Amino acid sequence: MGFKCGIVGLPNVGKSTLFNALTASKNAEAANFPFCTIDPNIGVVDVPDVRLDKLSQLSNSKKKIYTNITFVDIAGLVKGASKGEGLGNKFLSHIKEVDAIIHLVRCFDSEKIQHVNSTIDPIKDLETIQTEILLSDIDMLEKKLSKGKRKILSDKEINILEKYLKFLNLEKKGLENLDLSEKVYLNKLGLLSLKPKIIVCNVDEKSVSEGNNYTKICRQKNLNEKVIIICADIEDQLMGLDKNERENFMKEIGLDKTGLNKLIREGYDLLNLNTFFTSGPKESRAWTVKKETSAPKAASVIHTDFEKNFIRAEVVTSNDFIKYGSLEKCKENGKLRIEGKDYIVKDGDVLHFRVNP
Repeated sequence: MGFKCGIVGLPNVGKSTLFNALTASKNAEAANFPFCTIDPNIGVVDVPDVRLDKLSQLSNSKKKIYTNITFVDIAGLVKGASKGEGLGNKFLSHIKEVDAIIHLVRCFDSEKIQHVNSTIDPIKDLETIQTEILLSDIDMLEKKLSKGKRKILSDKEINILEKYLKFLNLEKKGLENLDLSEKVYLNKLGLLSLKPKIIVCNVDEKSVSEGNNYTKICRQKNLNEKVIIICADIEDQLMGLDKNERENFMKEIGLDKTGLNKLIREGYDLLNLNTFFTSGPKESRAWTVKKETSAPKAASVIHTDFEKNFIRAEVVTSNDFIKYGSLEKCKENGKLRIEGKDYIVKDGDVLHFRVNP
């Protein structure tokens, strides 16, 4: 599995430019007026991993397969989107399909690029997006509880829906304080306010390393959220350079990680994801699983039958594999472990699964 991120924000904050940079494509039209991108653009991006590069080289693998992230460029929201303003209902429907939401806010001044509001105010922009997401959830819950649809719900389901509809209407907050069974049920409905989010501050070139007053305010007002700084224009330039040119340019402007790498790191942390590897002459491959995933469940990511036919897993860390050069050398040096069904897969594990035929 990989994961899917939706990029949302008000019109003209740089969503299409960021999407183009992250996916190294020109699929998303960047234009200086609202609603130029009604349908979402979708790009699948390999997750770079030096561990996989080294494993593939040591195993002399014919193929090297990275895990991936899918980015969805969702057209600009405006105030009233939940009620259909600016074709907002269509935009919001695309968010239901993603694992996490990137809230992109404009944190730069420019006379050339108009803003949907008269002033640059990232906090107000975030409030607009979050309010429309909240109102969309309220609308969905009200529809689920309508007379015609209540008949197919259990008493427990009705209680959950009514409880949180009241909460949203009165408190105007997200649904953070759920017990597990309630969260599982509501997640199945695709409620947008339950989606994990990353706030991305789109800045100008001079603010990319240290940020600016806009980004400081964003961090101060969102202490419990992941907030990262990216310059979409610079990211777009970086993707047009070769590896050496890119490294030199990043050093010049004081950038230690690309925006893509920042989003990968924060996205994996936000969604509680780990990466494990398989490696051999045929292929070396990275696989993404949730943290606390058992070995049989991890095996099922490769093939569904592997879970029920699981016998054991041969495990080495990627650090040991790289240090000693192969699974066999790790075994000779006492670094290979045999693990059973209760083993919890760790980030960086290199696994060989033994299963019944």
